[in-house]
Amino acid sequence: MPAKNLTANRAALGHRVAYALRHPDRVPRHLARTARDMWLRRRHPDHVSYYRAVMRSDTRADPDAAVGSHNRERWLALGAMQFDYLVGHGLRPEHRMLEIGCGNLRGGWRFIRHLDPGHYHGVDISPDILFAAQDTVVEMGLQKRLPTLTPVRDLTLRFLPDAHFDVVHAHSVFSHSPLPVIEECLANVGRVLAPGGWFDFTFDRTEGQEHHVLREDFYYRTETLVALAGKHGLRARFMTDWEKLPHGQSKIRVTHPA
Repeated sequence: MPAKNLTANRAALGHRVAYALRHPDRVPRHLARTARDMWLRRRHPDHVSYYRAVMRSDTRADPDAAVGSHNRERWLALGAMQFDYLVGHGLRPEHRMLEIGCGNLRGGWRFIRHLDPGHYHGVDISPDILFAAQDTVVEMGLQKRLPTLTPVRDLTLRFLPDAHFDVVHAHSVFSHSPLPVIEECLANVGRVLAPGGWFDFTFDRTEGQEHHVLREDFYYRTETLVALAGKHGLRARFMTDWEKLPHGQSKIRVTHPA
């Protein structure tokens, strides 16, 4: 995987023109996304409704691609990367896990298999991708592991119990979220974290100007997200060892202060 470009502003006209000249084969898809963005923005002014519509469109075409995997081999590899990392950082079968933005269980099916029955709870804003998640449960023969899959309107997590989850995980969620959505999650995730628990999330990192592309891909500075967690009484640290893995996003771990 190429090294991360941490200074580019992908929303800038100059960057877009240069990118199109380097990758002319990708221009038709970008134009199609732009047209879809204009249409959906008119119909769905709030971001969660907007991205729910994006996921509906993408899931109909290919559930694996909808969660960012262009083929099944990559879907399996990214899921294994998430799983191996969390197990290497302390995920045990007896833990209770909440996965925010569980998608079609790219990593989730491995978590479900690893955890004790009934200890996995996945939520997503897209009912369509949760239908695909049910298909994954069947495909992987995980019915007896009793996973819970719940559609949500937002990230307030208000229907979940206090201090219940040892591990909360959000992969490729904040990379598609504006700051108010991220703050909503950080303002509420501490309530559902059990003592000693942690919340891992990935994000698209920049060391330059924070920006977004078509309201689908958001790029943030590490210190912005660390400060936002601190605002809500949480301690956040950048996971440097994740940077060694072949993945384009970065990772932060959030915990309650000691």
